[in-house]
Amino acid sequence: MNSKTIEREEDIRKLKEQNDALRQEVERLKDEIIRLVSRNLDITERLEEDVELRRRVEIAREIFESHLERQRNADLLDDGQLMALLELRIEADHSYCQPDFDAAALAEKIGVSRERLNQLFRKQTIYRTPDGYIDNLRLLTCMRLLREHPQYNIAVVAEEAGFANVRTMQRRFQDAIGMTPVDYRLMVTRDL
Repeated sequence: MNSKTIEREEDIRKLKEQNDALRQEVERLKDEIIRLVSRNLDITERLEEDVELRRRVEIAREIFESHLERQRNADLLDDGQLMALLELRIEADHSYCQPDFDAAALAEKIGVSRERLNQLFRKQTIYRTPDGYIDNLRLLTCMRLLREHPQYNIAVVAEEAGFANVRTMQRRFQDAIGMTPVDYRLMVTRDL
């Protein structure tokens, strides 16, 4: 064999060795990637479990604090304090502007039973019932909206104030004020 052939065979042998070494490295890297992916999946699962556990702990904490507050509020014998708490919470966040806000939601909001809430209203207010109180807050909101936003449609006013529909708002308004919402708006905006 001549020297060129020997050199070529030697080059081919070296290339085969390099190729084999590269294949082994590729296989090692594949194994390493599989190991890393598996490790990442394990870590992800643990993180998800941790997040779920934290979420559950937070929910449990909220429930516990709600029950604790409910117990404290139920123990409030002073109706004046309970009424002040009610006004502070409800009038501050305007919960009553939601159509589904009712006496049960009001009791839940201040952390007392429905019976305790009804007892409070019988003793402390002129509204006689929690629903009457909620209606009064909604009516006051209607009156404010009619004064401040005369361009609002009556349906928009009813919705913004928390009434389920325009007809209910009109009936409540007529019963309480003695006039329709449209007449009230005309009266308060006449001089503007």
